[in-house]
Amino acid sequence: MRSNESMMQAADFRGNEEIHVVAAPRPEPAANEVLLRVASTALCGSDFKLWRGGAEFIAGHEIAGWVEQPGHRLHGKLCAVYIPEHCGSCATCLQGMTQSCLTVSSLIGWNRHGGYAEFLTVPENCLLEVPEDIDETLAPLLLDTIGTSAHALREAARHLRNSSPTVLVMGAGPVGLGVLLAAHALGYGSIDVSEPNTERAELAREFGANIVPTASTEKRYDLIVECSGNHAARDLAIHLVLPAGVIVLVGENAKPWVINEDKVFRRKDFTMTRTFYFPKSEFAENVALLRADRARYARLVDDRFALADLPRKFADFASGKSIKPILSFAGEQ
Repeated sequence: MRSNESMMQAADFRGNEEIHVVAAPRPEPAANEVLLRVASTALCGSDFKLWRGGAEFIAGHEIAGWVEQPGHRLHGKLCAVYIPEHCGSCATCLQGMTQSCLTVSSLIGWNRHGGYAEFLTVPENCLLEVPEDIDETLAPLLLDTIGTSAHALREAARHLRNSSPTVLVMGAGPVGLGVLLAAHALGYGSIDVSEPNTERAELAREFGANIVPTASTEKRYDLIVECSGNHAARDLAIHLVLPAGVIVLVGENAKPWVINEDKVFRRKDFTMTRTFYFPKSEFAENVALLRADRARYARLVDDRFALADLPRKFADFASGKSIKPILSFAGEQ
């Protein structure tokens, strides 16, 4: 532990692609919160908007850490951080959709301090205990990379009429590759992936995907999972989805998207759905996915580094030089 226990090191996203590592007050947990000593935080592309525009709070939302709360039932345990704060008692939470709470609209790492720091405070109901056979490097994958991806497929399955669908995954970033691995686990056979980044496309191929050109219109699909957030890709998905097929929008894009209601859009039945994160009830299934395919999920973690290196490593990540780099605090305490 550092000599001054009232302070910690944290990343300050100042905008204009600037990150500074600064001293910040070590947080104190409020009622119904615990203190977490961060073990690792995975970098995520959704943080690019904070990198460019600046962040009011400490960023970082794919977090695993050890509970530092003597007397708490999870003291000393490794936990993943469930980023949507939720009340647990509204109609949506009671239906199990904790990621879409009607009462609390706050995300850890966005609307309160996150995991690009040595410590953070976490609401007790946002702690997800990580089994002992999963270490701190792989634990963050249980969140966005596995959780978000697998939830998208679970939701799509509710609407699919074809039990053996033809599948296209648009984008082979961490979530797209997570969709590919989860789709294999669900027993979907032939899976096509479109991805302009050569290295990511090659990894998808090694994971069993058929790589197709990003603008190809040669084939139609029962299920399209759009992971890039690119508006052109979304438009293409509408053209490529088969009648009675399903499009799942997973990728994010804050810019307005205008849908052209042409004949292709109007003259077929299809489902287009948006999924966000995952409900806490699916965490055990996410753990099972990681355990069943641990070696391939581990390949996504292609860099580990200390907090001092975050400014440089984040720029490398933004330029596509890594897939799922991990900010690691192992050995720093």
